[in-house]
Amino acid sequence: MDIKKLQNKYLPLTEAAYYILISLNEPRHGYGIMQHVEKLTNGRIKIGAGTMYGNLSRMEKEGLITSVAEEDRKKIYGLSEKGKIVLKLELERLEELIEHGKNEMRN
Repeated sequence: MDIKKLQNKYLPLTEAAYYILISLNEPRHGYGIMQHVEKLTNGRIKIGAGTMYGNLSRMEKEGLITSVAEEDRKKIYGLSEKGKIVLKLELERLEELIEHGKNEMRN
């Protein structure tokens, strides 16, 4: 995969997209992702159903996530290899932002 193309197309991720992708480090359905994000962020982020399912639909079409199973009429999603690469690139971008911010605040 062309890393530059992935960076240009997907980065920076929205906060909702970022949390959806990290939540799919293990397979989850949409509502499970919503609960996980709320718990992970101590209630700071509550992803609404429209945002959640819009993101899941787009991410699945673009190959960032895949449907891995269906359970009680709920689609279970997982991170694809492409999604893992995009998430890794975003984490590197965020780490760079933090490093630059810390360095500048020391001056």
